[in-house]
Amino acid sequence: MEDVLPSGLLEICLLVGAPTERVRALLQGTQRKLRNLPPLDPEVLSVFVPPFISRDDVQVINAGNNLNKSKRRSFRKKKERPKIENVKSFNGEQKAPDTEDVVVPKDIDLIALPQLCFPGGVYVTSESKEDHIHFLVFTDVCGNRTYGVVAQYYQSIQDGSTSSNGQGHWESVQTGKMPVYFVPCAVCVISRYPYFSALKDCLSCLLVQLRPFRDLDVEEHIKEFAAKLFLIPSPPPGPLHLVFHMKPLQIIIPSREDPDSPIIDLDLHLPLLCFKPEQVLQIMTCILTEQRIVFFSSDWALLTLVAECFMLYLHPLQWQHTFVPILSRQMLDFVMAPTSFLMGCHIDHFDEVSMEGEDLILINIDNGDISHSKMVEEELEIPDVPAQAAETFIKRVEGLQLHFDLELCHLRAGTDLGELQTRRRAWQQKLNMDVQQTMLQLIVNIFREVKDHLNYEHRVFNSEEFLKTRAIGDQPFYKKVLETYMFHSFLKARLNRKMDAFARLDLSTQSEEDRLDLMFPTPRRLTIEKMASKRISAERRASRRMVISMPNLQDIQLPEGPTRNSSLRKVATGVAMRTPSKSITTFKIPEIHFPLLFQCVHSYYTDFFNHLSKAISTLPPENSALLARYFYLRGLVSLMQGKLLNALSDFQNLEKTDLRIFPTDLVRKIVETLPRSERLQADRKPELKRLISRVMEKQREVLKTDDHVKNFELPKTHMQLDDFVKRIQESGIVRDIDTIHRLFDALTVGQQKQIDPETFRDFYNYWKETEAEAQEVNLPPAVIEHLDKNECVYKLSCSVKTSYGVGKIALTQKRLFLLTEGGRPGYVPIAAFRDIEDVKSTTVAFLLLRIPTLRIKTLHKKEVFEANLKTECDLWYLIVKEMWAGKKMAYDHKDPQYIQQALTNVLLMDAVVGALQSSKSIYAASKLSYFDRMKNEVPMMVPKTTSETLKHKINPSAGETFPQAIDVLLYTPGHLDPSERLDNAHPKLWCALNEGKVVVFDASTWSIQQHCFKMGRSKLTCMVMVEQSQVWIGSQDSIIYIINTHSMSCNKQLNDHRSDVTDIIVEKKNGTPSEAYSSSLDGMVIAWNISTLKVNRVFQLPCQNLTSMKLHDDQLWCCTRSCILVVSIHEFQLQMKIEHHLKDVCSSFLGFQLFPERDEVWASYSGSSDLYVWNSKDLSSTPQKIHLQDCSEITCMIRVKNQLWVGSSGRLQGKSKGKIYVVSAERKSVEKELVGHADAVKALCSAEDRYVLSGSGKEEGKIAIWKAG
Repeated sequence: MEDVLPSGLLEICLLVGAPTERVRALLQGTQRKLRNLPPLDPEVLSVFVPPFISRDDVQVINAGNNLNKSKRRSFRKKKERPKIENVKSFNGEQKAPDTEDVVVPKDIDLIALPQLCFPGGVYVTSESKEDHIHFLVFTDVCGNRTYGVVAQYYQSIQDGSTSSNGQGHWESVQTGKMPVYFVPCAVCVISRYPYFSALKDCLSCLLVQLRPFRDLDVEEHIKEFAAKLFLIPSPPPGPLHLVFHMKPLQIIIPSREDPDSPIIDLDLHLPLLCFKPEQVLQIMTCILTEQRIVFFSSDWALLTLVAECFMLYLHPLQWQHTFVPILSRQMLDFVMAPTSFLMGCHIDHFDEVSMEGEDLILINIDNGDISHSKMVEEELEIPDVPAQAAETFIKRVEGLQLHFDLELCHLRAGTDLGELQTRRRAWQQKLNMDVQQTMLQLIVNIFREVKDHLNYEHRVFNSEEFLKTRAIGDQPFYKKVLETYMFHSFLKARLNRKMDAFARLDLSTQSEEDRLDLMFPTPRRLTIEKMASKRISAERRASRRMVISMPNLQDIQLPEGPTRNSSLRKVATGVAMRTPSKSITTFKIPEIHFPLLFQCVHSYYTDFFNHLSKAISTLPPENSALLARYFYLRGLVSLMQGKLLNALSDFQNLEKTDLRIFPTDLVRKIVETLPRSERLQADRKPELKRLISRVMEKQREVLKTDDHVKNFELPKTHMQLDDFVKRIQESGIVRDIDTIHRLFDALTVGQQKQIDPETFRDFYNYWKETEAEAQEVNLPPAVIEHLDKNECVYKLSCSVKTSYGVGKIALTQKRLFLLTEGGRPGYVPIAAFRDIEDVKSTTVAFLLLRIPTLRIKTLHKKEVFEANLKTECDLWYLIVKEMWAGKKMAYDHKDPQYIQQALTNVLLMDAVVGALQSSKSIYAASKLSYFDRMKNEVPMMVPKTTSETLKHKINPSAGETFPQAIDVLLYTPGHLDPSERLDNAHPKLWCALNEGKVVVFDASTWSIQQHCFKMGRSKLTCMVMVEQSQVWIGSQDSIIYIINTHSMSCNKQLNDHRSDVTDIIVEKKNGTPSEAYSSSLDGMVIAWNISTLKVNRVFQLPCQNLTSMKLHDDQLWCCTRSCILVVSIHEFQLQMKIEHHLKDVCSSFLGFQLFPERDEVWASYSGSSDLYVWNSKDLSSTPQKIHLQDCSEITCMIRVKNQLWVGSSGRLQGKSKGKIYVVSAERKSVEKELVGHADAVKALCSAEDRYVLSGSGKEEGKIAIWKAG
């Protein structure tokens, strides 16, 4: 196993240079003619490998090192033995001081490293030069990177001795008695982490300390330096940076922002100083299209820093090819590699590389030039970044403040080095965040709409259709990018629904239209708003993409319908998008004392542990993010001390503070290496026993991640129904299974029930051609002003004679109108679908002919509209009737999705007729008249009470293949937090679907705020808002998941239950949450401290099958299948019991509700259609029975004011139906019967007692919003 124990800052430290004997041999007889001397070959002079402990007995300190048996190997110098300073391997093996073997990490190449430490060669000089620092990046065969920071300094050579920087013999130099030469040496620090700035500061401090010392003393100081860095841990991801002192500087080790983010410890704006924004975009294009790129500079340090900045600019995309930001002169042949790469060379080699290399992009950092070498074939063309994304990027970059001196103009002069360093670091941190956000926004703007062309079930990307929707000028860019490995990996992440930086920014910058778009997937058409802007901005016409919209029903207050934005989405330009500045805390690491004896290391870890314990004890529990980092670090320190159980306890605390940084692999390795005695101790502690069980179970779970990505291709063989369904879903035309079944019936009319490839191709091509033609519809302004901005023209007839004049009939989602022809095209309304009274297809006589004619009668017009549609008449008749029926159902059922489904049906009809081109095509198309057939076959009258009470319906399964049952609903009221975005202040509706899925709606607009995130893989059983920032979700996997309502992520979980979590309730005192109670199926009740998430009390009921709880007057009412128990919340003492003793009921308790002001307990039994009401003062008396008419079974119930809303299941005309009964608590009678679901009502919740929301089973899977009262 690779390193499980996180590495310290230092992996290995090396002293590199030319051996003194070789320098002396070269200088003999030179007579100071140094320019003609050849360069020396650098070698590794000394290797410093941790842990550097000067004591034979190191058993305790190495107890944790069994976890870190990383791959290591021995390195043997051929000619000269490197000095080894008490070298040990991680497993504690002592190496003899006189051996030539040096135990080093296996992936460190000591043969090539010296060349990279001196990429320009080792030259003897007659005068000392300034210290120089540059940076290295190494990549192994698995793509893992290691980082190096190299500090070059000069030693003087005089009279057989050497000293650093010539300081040792200054007097002799002054008198000129002996010739003095200077030879460069280098100290190289190699780390697993890209701490470029921190390690540069460390090496700068080291160089200051080395100046007065001779050769042997230098190595002793380098050893102490390396030992100190080895003991410094890397901070876990999050808001905690580590600080330690290295004279004369304070060194800060920054953490990564989150586990998926990269470490950033360099100046991200460096490329913006070297290149104009337009050139940065060119370089980004070269990287995104995976060209063969070579950077050039006269500064070795700039090569790595600039190249690394561009790698960070890509995040979360990743460069997956060769990355060698520094090539020494011996490595120049690397640029002849035939595959994609990114390399860096000194500017001196520019002409050589340009002449010898082929098809290379040459980037000169020093002057900002971008050119290319000779081309093998045609001239290389670098496509432009999509125009609107580029425009936005350039404006944002121009708004960045890139010069620190401008920040200092109005500030007083700094008099303290530490103060100046802190001020500069704060400025750089803020600028880095702005640059990060600007680059991430560029990536999002380029690739935002890729998701619209993905099929998640079959993992298909329709690249052809994606390209068609791009602006003409942008297509060359996308054609190249879509072929890259980088984009392929990006597609995998999208199909896996990875919530990375791209997904978070995409989600947070979605407009309301985007969110509504998730709810109403319909065929793409250009909206009137887009059409108008297209006319105004003709030069941007090609950059507009296809759009969809949502109906605007008369009495349903919805925002304007969703529009799919242009392919280069218009976003706010100007200054880069500002994100709230995140609070960062620093923790000072205790001093490390030398000489580095075992006692010193032990003392260091003890101090470290104590400082962390003090920080934990003084931190309020509300600051769980910071607590988690302290627990993590303290766990690491305990591990290094060999206290494995203490380490496990600290890591276990991460589950309640921040689960994202839980080190699963490390904990598993600890468990595997626990001595038997300690394993027995762990098993005696319930929390550790559960932790060990969960971690080891996860190891046994084999999760097969499907990473393949298919590109959509037309079928080449005949298709049965199942294969046809898959192919249609992959094409992106429609995803609903029932609709595809009807389409299959339509395309197979009069033939075997299979579809040949030619028919599929004809249908697909006609559909796509119709979409493309719709983009060219260009209505005149006189027509546009009569239409709503969110309307789309879905179909135009041929030019026909009508009773309103000659013109083309146009269909939108709301109406029919005539686009009149002549000198001035005009708009003549025909009918809004809601106003249609009758539609007929007939014929009229003309001379000797009978011309097919469509007649439409509307409610408010006496005259009947007639259109001589001829051959189009039958199709338009089907279309108008389907839209009319869909509109009526949408109106009656308060469900705008019906009109979207009707639109899809009519466009499928059109494509079927166009593809079949036969006498049976109209009959085939009629198979798709779903709503018209429903209207004729089954009267869809909605009862008056239902119609008056029902306000709206929404579909959390929109866009899914099948509807999904709604298991739990939760409404959370809005609140305004100045630190949050405005839309986070809106009320929300939380909807739990199957397999742990949760969909969140904005309850102010009923649009989807977050589409489907997962809480485990089991059924979710309960949800409650514990406080404004926390929603707790119980699951059948026995875990309570805690959602942060600001970040909409699950970073904590409670694992103390051993069975299905069945209910969670919150106790409030003076309106403030004080305690939470959770129950599980095995009868366990746990009282939680909401702030600390610690268990206050645990109670085991005398019976199992505990299903729900209620809290009243310091009493906890617990419903089991056999009885209802009442216990006190303080001592958990049993006080009352309602037992099942009814002779006419054979089933168990389903649920109950309390009406304490009436001294009543209302309950129901599973499988029963009756309610039972007990007097809570006399539980022995026979309960009152309330029968619910036409109810098969009660499924759920909720109290709303003085009413009980009861969800049920039943059958109507052989079909499943969901009915809600509103029962008056006062009169004990049913006040309303509401029929609003096509399946059983599975969940109910109240929205501030003003509305009641109900969710149905998997046959329908919709949510109804009812007016309460």
